[in-house]
Amino acid sequence: MAALSRTLQVPALVVRARRALAGSLAGSCLADRRLWDRLHAQPRPGSVPTFDWFFGYEEIEGLLLPLLQEARAACLLRVLDVGCGTSSLCTGLYTKSPHPVDVLGVDFSPVAVAHMNSILEGQGQTLLCPGHPASRLRFMQADAQNLETVAPSGSFQLVLDKGTWDAVARGGLPGTYQLLSECLRVLSPQGTLIQFSDEDPDVRLPCLEQRSHGWTVTVQELGPFKGITYFAYLVKGSH
Repeated sequence: MAALSRTLQVPALVVRARRALAGSLAGSCLADRRLWDRLHAQPRPGSVPTFDWFFGYEEIEGLLLPLLQEARAACLLRVLDVGCGTSSLCTGLYTKSPHPVDVLGVDFSPVAVAHMNSILEGQGQTLLCPGHPASRLRFMQADAQNLETVAPSGSFQLVLDKGTWDAVARGGLPGTYQLLSECLRVLSPQGTLIQFSDEDPDVRLPCLEQRSHGWTVTVQELGPFKGITYFAYLVKGSH
């Protein structure tokens, strides 16, 4: 928990993030790439390399690791984080998972991807060490609503979406449905998609159930973290 606490307890970074959202792009929706390019370009004080909306890897490790344990039929578990931004989810899985994982973080912001690649390359800090010697970690620029260039269908055992649906929804529900469709397309039939959000289940669940035919949809309450309750929406293969 210490690493996450350091990330969340940097008031200057939080203030800058809020100012970026309230700046000249405030009239733009959260689906606008320019907004995120500007936010991710903000300097990070001290040695804090990542910034997490909602919460970081440490808060949900207890949820993720059992899922990886269940999916160990594959020799190398493939994990996709859509709209990874500069979150600690990918780096946390890579450095903390005792199971071998092949983690790919994608984001439509080239600024975010460049920053995460700089972390991976060890620029200005200690090189990341994998939790399992066979684990791999990569970052690439891609639109989560069109993952054709990222992977063929059924490629990942675990797909993570932390706040990406929420951001895309600002541009209209058709975008979120396209995002969901792509996440389910690249997910293996026995895999799991997890959406992390603070959106109420009464709002999110009907959308997921209507658009996830053949998949099982459940929800788990998370937190509260910093006084806010979040939810993990799990979409699992039924065969």
